[in-house]
Amino acid sequence: MRDRDLAPEEFRRFGHEAVDWMAGYLTDPRVYPVVARTQPGQLTGALPASAPEAGEPMEDILAGFHDLILPATTHWNHPRFMAYFSVSASAPGILAEMLTAVLNTNHMVWKSNPAATELEQVTLGWLREWLGLPPTFFGQIFDTASISTMHGIAAARVWAAPETRTSGAPPNMTVYCSEHAHSSIEKGAMAIGAGQDNVRKVPTDAEFRLIPQALAEMVRADRAAGKRPFCVVPTVGTTAVTSIDPVPAVIEIARQENLWVHVDAAYGGAAAVVPELNHLLDGCGDAHSLVFNPHKWLFTPIDASAFYCSRPDILRQAFSLTPAYLTTAEDGLALNFMDYGVALGRKFRALKLWFVMRYFGREGVAAIVRNHIRWATELAAAIEAHPDFELTAPAPLSLVCFRYRGTNEENQALIERLNATGEVFVSGNTMKGVYMIRLAIGNIRTTHDDVFAVWNLVQQTAAELFQDLKQI
Repeated sequence: MRDRDLAPEEFRRFGHEAVDWMAGYLTDPRVYPVVARTQPGQLTGALPASAPEAGEPMEDILAGFHDLILPATTHWNHPRFMAYFSVSASAPGILAEMLTAVLNTNHMVWKSNPAATELEQVTLGWLREWLGLPPTFFGQIFDTASISTMHGIAAARVWAAPETRTSGAPPNMTVYCSEHAHSSIEKGAMAIGAGQDNVRKVPTDAEFRLIPQALAEMVRADRAAGKRPFCVVPTVGTTAVTSIDPVPAVIEIARQENLWVHVDAAYGGAAAVVPELNHLLDGCGDAHSLVFNPHKWLFTPIDASAFYCSRPDILRQAFSLTPAYLTTAEDGLALNFMDYGVALGRKFRALKLWFVMRYFGREGVAAIVRNHIRWATELAAAIEAHPDFELTAPAPLSLVCFRYRGTNEENQALIERLNATGEVFVSGNTMKGVYMIRLAIGNIRTTHDDVFAVWNLVQQTAAELFQDLKQI
């Protein structure tokens, strides 16, 4: 029976073993297939149905990690993971995550961990400056953009209908977003009880950007029909094709119609760290709230989503509730993050962001992001020059959307064959009935050679599938 923790000397020995493996893994994750080659339920069947009654040796537990867990893992830290958006973790962030686990703090109130509370304020102040947002923006870290956006929509509803806090929201309160906006907006509306039917999808132009005039007309028509518009969510870098909605024009309509503006810059916000691309967030300083995910393109281990709000008083009105057992002598003198969101428990997420920002600095982050965008531009040009492939959307950032000039089924088959090689992981999407391949560059360890090795693999795989492919 084990009724004690690992002794310090045992912890040191196994810790060194784990860190040695981590360092080797980060040296070149390419030795692993990007996508797990297991079938659904295979790992479940390989694991015992019940937990052990007696403790097991740490050697056996680590062996299980290598023998069972790793083969069933899709490697997001792989340089050729180009599906969805990358969430690669840099070494400084990983070190901070280890320290966070050792401290194991919960900063629900300031007193429960002053360092976590104040470092989160300071670090998000640094990030706010990098993004070019005004100092009036209050920042906090949630786990993902879905939760950040839910808080933005919830705050918007209390702003528009203060009675929501005590008696619930009135019916037919409507949210607006692009038809290509992320599903988290609908989920946020569902979560707070606004309902999916009250999320209105605004048409987009030829470059998949929200059309301001269409937004204005929809809001006016909805008011006339008895609905209660209260929030609009423009996107800077949509998940589908990284289109960038015209935020300044949306802000102007929102002012006229008295709507809360929440900006989804979960992915695209990182590009604004590059000085010459800071204009991508033009107008965002006039929004009420904004989300940006450092765990996407700022090389911070997941999860870390930065949520900014220009009206923290509204956030507090929406979420503050302090039972007697959480009162402290510092109330009124120090910030208690529990007053500004749903969660009571809060992990020390700021530590890893602090490590990353200090290690790379703005110049280092900007250099990496700048390279990713440049390589995406080069790849888009190569695709456009190929007679058997075509771009399906502009590539303003580091996502390239393209397709083989064939049927949707052929493009789906191409993706399946590519991912089965173990050399790359790409994803697909359908826009206006056209199935396309999404190739997202954003991993900190991705190189120019990786990008064009994948492009060569795409051509080679297509040639094997479609014999009439023209070789160039």
